[in-house]
Amino acid sequence: MVTHGIDDDFWNPGERGDPVTSASRQALVVRGGWDGHCPVEATDLFLPFLTDQGFHVRTSDSLDVYEDAALLAATDLVVQCWTMGEISPAQCAGLTAAVQAGTGLAGWHGGIVDAFRASHDYQLLTGGAFLRHPPGFVDHAISLVPDRADHPVIEGLGDFRVDTEQYWTVTDPMNDVLATLTFEPDEVRAEPVVMPAVWTRRWGGGRVFVSTIGHKLDDFDVPEVRAITERGLLWASR
Repeated sequence: MVTHGIDDDFWNPGERGDPVTSASRQALVVRGGWDGHCPVEATDLFLPFLTDQGFHVRTSDSLDVYEDAALLAATDLVVQCWTMGEISPAQCAGLTAAVQAGTGLAGWHGGIVDAFRASHDYQLLTGGAFLRHPPGFVDHAISLVPDRADHPVIEGLGDFRVDTEQYWTVTDPMNDVLATLTFEPDEVRAEPVVMPAVWTRRWGGGRVFVSTIGHKLDDFDVPEVRAITERGLLWASR
């Protein structure tokens, strides 16, 4: 069945011999936008994980799904991977209302912080927006915030390095920052600039998880990146 671009049969646990019951958690993966972030391939990496965690997973290639209040109310987790593009006021209002009522929202890199650049309401929901990145890929450290070491998204992990895009973002002070990256001094900045790389936040009754890491598929081969992303999905879920 396809409704609002929803593939209701994709990664349905019932197809693997496990019946979908009312006790199953419901995940909705909304993917599209700029192809350079491989929205289908990137989210496909996490569909088996979500299913193994007991979610019934639907996918959608249309933002119209955000106007389906009944569907969103029954959804425990929205995973969004939609770089750039435009979101209508009605779509943004539907997503925002769902999160405020308890639906979780999670995503990574441009799929969540470089989505819908013209929508300030969307940026208020996610707690940040992408501004720029240096040319190409940068080998840089991701530093976990020591005071948040007991947060379930990063507990037991250590600092690590990635060789990928380094996002400069503007962020909301109410974010709970779990990891940072550092831009070194250059011709315009005399001092290093520490920038949030991973954060969580609450929006009404819902939770939001954002990681700025994940430009390319092999970024998720870094064990810490994979672990933080998977844990973030679970943390955000109702």
